[in-house]
Amino acid sequence: MCGLVGFLQPGSFNAAAGEAQLRRLSDRLVHRGPDDAGGWVDAAHGIAIGHRRLSIIDLSPAGHQPMTSASGRYVLAFNGEIYDHANLRSELAAAGAAPAWRGHSDTETLLAGFDFWGFEATLQRASGMFAIALWDRETRSLRLARDRAGEKPLYYGWQGSTFLFGSELKALRAHPAFRAEIDRDALLTYMKLGYVPAPLSIYRGIFKLMPGTTFELPAQSAPSTLPAPVSYWSLKEVAERGLSAPFTGTDAQATDALESELRRSVLQQSIADVPLGAFLSGGIDSTTVVALLQAQSSRRVKTFTIGFHESDYQEAQHAAAVANHLGTEHSELYVTPRETLDVIPSMPVMYDEPFGDSSAVPTHLVSRFARQHVTVCLSGDGGDELFGGYTRYQRTDETWRSLSRIPGFARGLLSLGCGAYARSSRTSASGWKAGRLALYLSARTADECYAARIFQLANADELVLGSTGRSGLRGISAGLASGNLYDRMMYADAMTYLPDDILAKVDRAAMAVSLETRIPLLDHRVVELAWRLPLHMKVRNGVSKWLLRQVLYRHVPAALMERPKMGFGVPVGEWVRGPLREWAEDLLQESRLEREGFLNARRVREQWQSHVSRASDAGEALWQILMFQSWLAAAEPTAHAGQAA
Repeated sequence: MCGLVGFLQPGSFNAAAGEAQLRRLSDRLVHRGPDDAGGWVDAAHGIAIGHRRLSIIDLSPAGHQPMTSASGRYVLAFNGEIYDHANLRSELAAAGAAPAWRGHSDTETLLAGFDFWGFEATLQRASGMFAIALWDRETRSLRLARDRAGEKPLYYGWQGSTFLFGSELKALRAHPAFRAEIDRDALLTYMKLGYVPAPLSIYRGIFKLMPGTTFELPAQSAPSTLPAPVSYWSLKEVAERGLSAPFTGTDAQATDALESELRRSVLQQSIADVPLGAFLSGGIDSTTVVALLQAQSSRRVKTFTIGFHESDYQEAQHAAAVANHLGTEHSELYVTPRETLDVIPSMPVMYDEPFGDSSAVPTHLVSRFARQHVTVCLSGDGGDELFGGYTRYQRTDETWRSLSRIPGFARGLLSLGCGAYARSSRTSASGWKAGRLALYLSARTADECYAARIFQLANADELVLGSTGRSGLRGISAGLASGNLYDRMMYADAMTYLPDDILAKVDRAAMAVSLETRIPLLDHRVVELAWRLPLHMKVRNGVSKWLLRQVLYRHVPAALMERPKMGFGVPVGEWVRGPLREWAEDLLQESRLEREGFLNARRVREQWQSHVSRASDAGEALWQILMFQSWLAAAEPTAHAGQAA
């Protein structure tokens, strides 16, 4: 796990100046790589690549990056892990294509693969999480790549005549060419979802590389030239192939197949030259990962959980019971509201973009706690999107069945009526509910009904000033051509919510303390198997993650696991009324909102006053607004340039 950054200036630049600039950019990523730093500059061809290293595999200087291939053709900066790189080395040796290895890092393995198989063919063979920047000295072109699930971040884009790329926006912002112009359509999308989905970023002209794609830019490209990314692995193709040729075996055969794939993934992802542990919340996903990890380990696995004193947010005792049964070396940290609140000011700097998921706070706290003991942690993310785990899936299905009984013209009239009532009763609880109901009634399809369900702010279009009204909801609008509603909802979440909220949350929260996280459920072979499983093996008789539970119950008694699903959030609604009220009031001053010019000050104040007076409960919606305001306040001075509404 590391951080990378670089820039391409077609033509050439002064070598000394370029090297100094690259160091400034790389220094912004020291949290991602505190163990080593490196830079490679070819000023004559206008390219500079920087790297910060968190040493996980091959701790020796032989793993230093940027690394040049044995042929001398390629220069690579790599963030992530290739879990099967030992197998790739064996394949290269069998083909007589192995170089004289300098060390045992997966970076060197990738470069040997690029030399022999080529760029995309190597990525297709590799199993792992990664963001890659590769300079081809022969073709004089830059190639970027991102892993299949989107576990590792990679930003890129033109700023004037300079092309920037890197792991985090804070590194790109350090370049003098960075303009930091806020994209108001991206802001609108953020207000609807609580995160900025790829390929958008909060800044105009800067994009996130889509998962499973590569991007190539020749050195002499004209500024603003952006070739389309090319897929080397497509979730849409995987999903449609799985739906057209589903698994036909028995329940027992499906359980065996899933456990086999998960065992292999967990075992591969437990390889490290540094201490390794696992997050354990006590839920289905993390418990499955820990159970399979402990079953294949000769030592007690180190597990970590975080506890809250508020009973509504408490799962630590369940995690402790699971850990006791599995025999792990378990550590738990109970945090006070004060400790939790103290983290909030660091969120904007940690995430670089507005990020409205309140569970980012406890995720960072448990990462910080785990980092005191280990350098790598396995996580159980991904199970909900693969095995139908979210309760909103069932609720959306029920809602759409009810709405479908109402004729379309009647739904349209009711939607208009609810919308009108919502606008006239904005400060009441019934007004907020009417606004949400208007969204559901306006849905023409089941997919639009799901979009209404996941929108965090029903009045986002009224809140954001200066947008065109377009938003980047690609996972929903570019859905599957086949499958039932559950399939399409899981696909939409896997394309948007999973990479751009869940995985972004875990990556930034953990890397802020130099902790590598690995996610066995998102191994591409596990994902491909999951999409072959028919729905009745995922959701059965109202029980979600049915098949995943069958694997788990081979290791943990069902009685330990049968309880209502709990989130990993914090009570932000009460906090902004109480201990955070002064902070929130400052960020939501009407004069401040009007001066900044991004949000409708009157609408924000109405929502704030309604929540504070307890006329409505708008805690989560206000949290999104506050996270944008907090991010805006923390942004560097240039972030306010060229943004007048």
